[in-house]
Amino acid sequence: MAQELTPVRTARLGKALGPEPTAVSGAVLLLPAGEEVSGRRPSALWAAASVRGLGRRLARAGAGEGLAVHAVHYRYRGWNGSEAHLAADAAWAADEIVRRYGDVPVCLAGVDMGARAALHAGGHDAVNSVLAMAPWLPEEDMAAPPEPVRHLVGRRVLLVHGTKDERCDPELSFRLAARAKKANRDVCRFEVHSDGHGLHQYRAEVHALAEDFVMGVLFGKALSRPVEDALAAPPPLGLRMPLAAGFGKSLRRR
Repeated sequence: MAQELTPVRTARLGKALGPEPTAVSGAVLLLPAGEEVSGRRPSALWAAASVRGLGRRLARAGAGEGLAVHAVHYRYRGWNGSEAHLAADAAWAADEIVRRYGDVPVCLAGVDMGARAALHAGGHDAVNSVLAMAPWLPEEDMAAPPEPVRHLVGRRVLLVHGTKDERCDPELSFRLAARAKKANRDVCRFEVHSDGHGLHQYRAEVHALAEDFVMGVLFGKALSRPVEDALAAPPPLGLRMPLAAGFGKSLRRR
């Protein structure tokens, strides 16, 4: 009997969140959380759970600008060492956006391991910005190469991290941001004081910050003063910018 071939796994884009615009002028790729090592394929519900709320907010905010928002459905739950499956899937998704919509700017927006994928895939030609929330990053190891940052030159990068995150050390994201800032001045990082990994306590503020950043980097909207200040400030000030309680309720744009 002929041996059955194992089907080749492929990543895919979820259905556009909100009404898909007739003319797309920018796209956000939502990169969900993942695991360090896993050969399992994530379910559709599992894949979208960590990014659904943010995606809906961004879709509403960008509805009049031609924004398409898609969650990426990974081939595997795990990063899986040097295979870096989630980063490869993020790069594939950026290619797919170009295939579907043409030459439009793309923001990679990831959480947890998806934030690491966003940072790794940020050098894709279509990507002009990266939003990394509570990024999972490996412990620093003198025997291993550091996380890459030079490919982020020319992109605007925003990291957001809770200071009480017990899953992903916020100090690691600060160190990565500091290295990235040396190569690319358009890097900033916000700290959500007393919040944990899920950024639940200040979710409204985090989502407002994400919206402000995305609308600015994709459509040229004026960034809020805190984001402008964080991008302009030298390290460490612009990399330890506190996210104020109530951010988004009374934004003052130029």
